[in-house]
Amino acid sequence: MTSSITFEGDRLRQARQLAMMTKKDVAELAEVSQAAVGQYEAGVAVPRPDTLERLATALDVPVGFFAPGRPHQRLDTSETFFESLRATTARQQHRATSFAEQVWELSNALEAHVRFPQINLPDLHAEDRTYSPQEAAQEVRKLWDLGAEPIGHLVAQMEAHGIICAMAPPSDREDKKRIDAYSTRAFSRPLVILTADRADDVLRHRFSAAHELGHLLLHNGEASGELVLEREADAFAAEFLTPRAVLREELPQRLDFAKLYRISERWGVEVRSLIYRSQELGHISESTARRAYIRLNEAKQPPRSIRQYDGEVPSMLNAAFELAAGRGVTVGTLADQLKWKPARVRELLGQEDDPRPALRLVI
Repeated sequence: MTSSITFEGDRLRQARQLAMMTKKDVAELAEVSQAAVGQYEAGVAVPRPDTLERLATALDVPVGFFAPGRPHQRLDTSETFFESLRATTARQQHRATSFAEQVWELSNALEAHVRFPQINLPDLHAEDRTYSPQEAAQEVRKLWDLGAEPIGHLVAQMEAHGIICAMAPPSDREDKKRIDAYSTRAFSRPLVILTADRADDVLRHRFSAAHELGHLLLHNGEASGELVLEREADAFAAEFLTPRAVLREELPQRLDFAKLYRISERWGVEVRSLIYRSQELGHISESTARRAYIRLNEAKQPPRSIRQYDGEVPSMLNAAFELAAGRGVTVGTLADQLKWKPARVRELLGQEDDPRPALRLVI
């Protein structure tokens, strides 16, 4: 008898990659062969109802998750810029791209109810010229009317100009800590995924966000993973966060840690970055910079949690949800539309796991 089940194989691929499972892992839990899992994902075979139930249980998704008909766009790792690509495994990268796919799906669902900010990025590829990373950073500062002042809320600025930002979920395996951030322009909106895994430090987080902004502007259509592209994104981030023309005047002419810490607070960047900029601008020698890094390693700045700084925590998706709630949209209706569990919707919105308000007693 022919099965009436509707099934989209690429949904199985997405769920499997999110769970960081191999086809063999899934096959064992679903009590089928590894070849069968491959056939399901390729769309050449459809699982039986009982197998479908076991697949859903193994991957912690509703059975309806595998149904076709919902907006879906597959993201390839070649379309994604990862920090420290050589330090990440293929399994990590696949999980990351699948997570980005779901962030896009959620944003797409919300855009049916809420008008998102207009994408406001300079087109550095339209003219017959090549922009250096420093020139690109200056163009963004000019377009966003940032002047030459410190950027107080970097992630909020990115979201206000149409870039979707999201925090990746906390890792449950030690090896996932090697992905700091990643970005892509493969979707209808530019997307940046940030994470607190590697070091829950707002200063590093801000540099990572600026680094990914550099990728989005400079490297559209270029293959990711090249060291030269990473260096260009770093150069963009340095100029974007600390414009050379201003920093040249503010940085001390000799190594002065007390002053460097004050400048670090003012501009929201790590002292290590200021030491690098000091050498780059000719204020200190290479040997002095080396000694400074040694001293810095002996007395590092204590990290400050990203969650303490509202303007550095992605909030656009949750803000869109709150507006959509006025039109009757709930976590439940989004979960039903996306065929996710409600907890997954809350996770990607950046809400706490427990949706109930917390009781706080004043003592």
